[in-house]
Formats: sequence, C-alpha cells, structure tokens
Amino acid sequence: MIVVFGIGIVVFGLIVLALSHLSGGRGAPLPGDIVIRRHNTTIYFPIISSIVVSIILTIIMWIIGYMRR
Repeated sequence: MIVVFGIGIVVFGLIVLALSHLSGGRGAPLPGDIVIRRHNTTIYFPIISSIVVSIILTIIMWIIGYMRR
C-alpha cells in the first residue's frame, strides 16, 4: 500500500511539473482568482483554484473509498 501511495505521489508531481511547463513556468491564475498588483507588492487570492483542487481531491477520495468496498 505504501509503494502504491508513493507511486501516486510521484505521478502527481510529474503531472504538476508538466502543467507548470505548459503555463510558462508559473502557475497561471484561473479566471475568478483575484490578483492585486501594487508598486512592488503582489497579493494573490486563489479562490477558483482552491475550488477546483477541492473538487479534484473529493473525486479522488470518492474513487478510493469506492474501490475499498
């Protein structure tokens, strides 16, 4: 079980790395994320990104729970 979990983490890391390279090296904010740029300060509120990550993690946990039955 630990090996499968480790492989899952590696695969997730590779996917994040590939998506990072596709967006130019920086995570591109989704529409709905709030970015405030003033002089030499940037404030970033990832509202929509948080919702998307929450939905993805909920689906993954649901699938894992379904497979354990």
